[in-house]
Amino acid sequence: MGKILRETSRPSSNSSFHSSSSAPATTLSTSITDTVRGSHQFKITGYSLSKGIGIGKYIASETFSVGGYDWAIYFYPDGKSVEDNATYVSLFIALASEGTDVRALFELTLLDQSGNERHKVHSHFERTLESGPYTLKYRGSMWGYKRFFKRTALETSDYLKDDCLSVNCSVGVVKSHTEGPKIYSVAVPPSNMGQHFGQLLESGKGSDVSFDVNGEIFNAHKLVLAARSPVFRAQLFGPMKDQNTKCIKVEDMEAPVFKALLHVIYWDSLPDLQELTGLNSKWATTLMAQHLLAAADRYGLERLRLMCETTLCEVVAINTVATTLALAEQHHCFQLKAVCLKFIARPENLRAVMQTDGFEYLKESCPAVLTELLEYVARFTEHSDFMCKHRNDAILDGSDINGRRVKQRL
Repeated sequence: MGKILRETSRPSSNSSFHSSSSAPATTLSTSITDTVRGSHQFKITGYSLSKGIGIGKYIASETFSVGGYDWAIYFYPDGKSVEDNATYVSLFIALASEGTDVRALFELTLLDQSGNERHKVHSHFERTLESGPYTLKYRGSMWGYKRFFKRTALETSDYLKDDCLSVNCSVGVVKSHTEGPKIYSVAVPPSNMGQHFGQLLESGKGSDVSFDVNGEIFNAHKLVLAARSPVFRAQLFGPMKDQNTKCIKVEDMEAPVFKALLHVIYWDSLPDLQELTGLNSKWATTLMAQHLLAAADRYGLERLRLMCETTLCEVVAINTVATTLALAEQHHCFQLKAVCLKFIARPENLRAVMQTDGFEYLKESCPAVLTELLEYVARFTEHSDFMCKHRNDAILDGSDINGRRVKQRL
């Protein structure tokens, strides 16, 4: 941190404007040095087949980016140095993009695959380095260990499982910048573009297309729809566009759902789903979010699809989770699917969900999901058995759940 002093001229004694004191004005600047961190996991399968490729030859990971530079992990099955005669495996992290004097911290970890978490770690992080961060001079420069692990020891260790090794590499690129005082303060209001477009929808001014949804007419603007949805773009302007683009009939969708769809296209936000349905209930919110998710997928509105997915994750319940799971499977909502499977698989929920009409629909429409559900149920059962066993063992041998000895109190 440095202070910059700026001299000011002292008024003459003859001046009619005397100040009681004329201390110099002081400004402040701060130099900030920190690391931009990222990590990459490199899985090496078929380790035994990689032996014998030759000393100095390596297997490389895909490149990954940290701090504005590309990096790669190099694993040498026969070692990097001829003098070691393939006694050791070597492991390095290399700068894989153009750069000069790139300063960084590194951590190479060979993962213990037995579950005991006794990883082999070489790290710059969380400790003081006498000479500071490592400097890589140019593309291809690397840091690591020629004698990372003795091959004979590695091949009988818990680091090698099913002929597979797993390496995790963390990189912290050193970045510096200086912050000084701002000489301006301009308040920029948040964007209200969505409000302007929403008002355009509500006013109907300039509308040039209408949609008939179950007898209810909705007016809209072709250019706005085409800009927001690839499906509307093809429907209104593509080579296979509808013959009648003045009034388009929408099949297989309820009018409130289409109204909500237009709201999101123009306002870029979800409407109040309970207000839209006229029902003040969690069930109504879930039902509208389900229909809106299907509509979002139909018209290629990815942001709306994710908004609906988030809403459905938050309102998952016994009587609706099965239909939500079927919807997640049909529209490839993987996070929503995982939330539903975990919820149903819980012992306190499973029986009740199986008695709902939605579960019958799930069995008929997505039978493959039932196999995944069984796997989740099995995991919960195994976890419960494991916890019970360890609690019982703790009572018998005086250890806690982590296996640590606990002194018994009388």
